[in-house]
This record gives sequence, structure tokens and C-alpha cells, in this order.
Amino acid sequence: MPRNPYYNGPLSDHFDGTRFFIKDITRDKTREELWRWRTGPKRARWPKATPGAAYDHPPQRVAGPALRVSFVGHASLLIQTRNINILVDPVWSQRASPVQFAGPRRVNRPGIAFENLPPLDVVLVSHNHYDHMDLATLSKLAKAHAPRVIAPLGNDVIMRRHDKHIAAEAYDWNARIPVSGDIAVTLVPAYHWSARALTDRRMALWCAFIIETPDGAVYHIADTGWGNGAIFSDVRQRYPDLRLAIIPIGAYEPRWFMRDNHIDPEEAVRIFQMCGARHGLAHHWGTFQLTDEPFDEPPRKLRAALKDAGVPDEKFRVLKPGEVWNVEGT
Repeated sequence: MPRNPYYNGPLSDHFDGTRFFIKDITRDKTREELWRWRTGPKRARWPKATPGAAYDHPPQRVAGPALRVSFVGHASLLIQTRNINILVDPVWSQRASPVQFAGPRRVNRPGIAFENLPPLDVVLVSHNHYDHMDLATLSKLAKAHAPRVIAPLGNDVIMRRHDKHIAAEAYDWNARIPVSGDIAVTLVPAYHWSARALTDRRMALWCAFIIETPDGAVYHIADTGWGNGAIFSDVRQRYPDLRLAIIPIGAYEPRWFMRDNHIDPEEAVRIFQMCGARHGLAHHWGTFQLTDEPFDEPPRKLRAALKDAGVPDEKFRVLKPGEVWNVEGT
């Protein structure tokens, strides 16, 4: 059995001593399936560049129960509430790739200029895929802001090997980490996987995050498949006062290949309803072309799915990079 280069810990119901897994859910794609996708129908052609909103200039802090969410692009968001600034899956690089001369290139600029970021207290990194863990950006953040970086097991090693100044902390699912007197972050399961190379599949853990506040929780799902839906109903039971769910809507085609690890807009609406959030925010679309669907299809499909489900559009919003939502309390 290969050695895990990132984590050496006790066996559990989701770690076999080398790789992480989800019982009855995890299924790795075969080389034949990957070849079938890559040689199948051509993916939609994306624009080389797209206009976004104007750059957001966030305030230094947001006090009290106000909840300000700024969409940077793809899965990167700035969450401000209760005088705490939280940045999720920050990617400011031009490519979501191990190299900057090849790989998926961003088609819109980050919605916040790096130099306009407010003081950062916490960075959350959901897993080690290149469109979520951008080591170059994490190094810049460490130098400019020195935030705590909270991630699932094994990901701390990846970050610190790159730059010892990244203040990375790693936790298992269901760990609850206080980040202030008012706010705590809990890592919860997602139906996904991890890899930075060809030989380290599922050797670091992945997660979604619950950000607990006195004014209701924020549920951020970076990447997930639908699986059997159990984790979403579990969130509703554990966090009945869910103010906002941030849910991916892109990177889903072809469904036969992507469905185990990425939801589509119809499933995003199902998750929104199942978890019981008062509000929903879409992400993970329109910045890096990772899969086959057209650039603007996810928001269109989301609107149709919301209509079919009887959910008002204003309850589940789509932002462009640089746009902001001051989320209502009710």
C-alpha cells in the first residue's frame, strides 16, 4: 500500500490508514471513464474574457448581526460579520493549475483587488484541488495578513511545505474551532475527493464548512455530489437556524462523469431546500472552465429549477465577481 505523504493518523470510519473515503459513496473514476470523457463530445467554447461588476472595496469590518458576502469568483468569497473577516478558498492566480503556463485560465478578474482586502482573521480551505487551494495566493495572504488557515486533515502539510509562514491548521470532520467570542467554524462532510498529483488521490481530507454566529449559521459547500443526500438533511438537524447556504452550481457536465462529485443546478436547489437555509448563494461557476457546460448555463438552469420548486429568485441569488450581498436576517 502506498505511503500517505500528508497525514498519518488513526483509522476511522472515513480513513483506512492511507486514503480518506465515504462509505458506500466513494467511487474513483477509471482510466477508461476519463478517456471516454476526454474523447467524447467537445466541450462548450467559453469566452476568453467576460465583464464583471466593478471591483468591490470592502469595509474594514462589519459589526453586529449584519452579514456582508462579497463574491470574488469561482469558490472564493469574503464573509464579514460580527467584526470578523473570513476568506474562503482564495484563488487570485490566473490559472487553476499546478503551473501558470497551462491549465484552466480565469475568464474574469477577482472581484476584489488583492490590495483592497480588509484585515483577514481566518482563511478556510475546503480541499486541495487547484481551483480551491492556491498556494501562491495563500503565501501572499500569509505575508500581508498572517491569518489563521483552517483546513481538513493533511492539507496543512501541503501548505506548510510550500511556505512555512502559512499558519495552517488541520482538523477532522465535525471538529468545531472557535475563531472569536461570537463565531466558530465546524468542518462537515462533503461528497467529494482530493488530489494534487497522479499518486495522492484521497490522501488529504475534504470538507464543507459551517460558520456559526449568534445570528444564524452559514453553510459553505465548496464541492460535492448529491450522493444519497444524507449529509444535507444532517446539517438541517444539527443547525436548524441556517441563515445562508453557499452552494455550487457549476462544473457538472457530462453528468455521467461528474455526478459523483459535482452537483448541477437542480440538485443545488434540492440541497437548499433540504438543509433549510433562509437564503442561498450560488458559486463555483463562470470563472474557470473545468467541465463541458456553457459559460452562462448554470445561472439559467438555476433560475428554471427555482421556478419549478416554487422558490423566489431573491431567496437564492447569483452574483458576478465584485458584487456584494448584504444578507437579510430573516
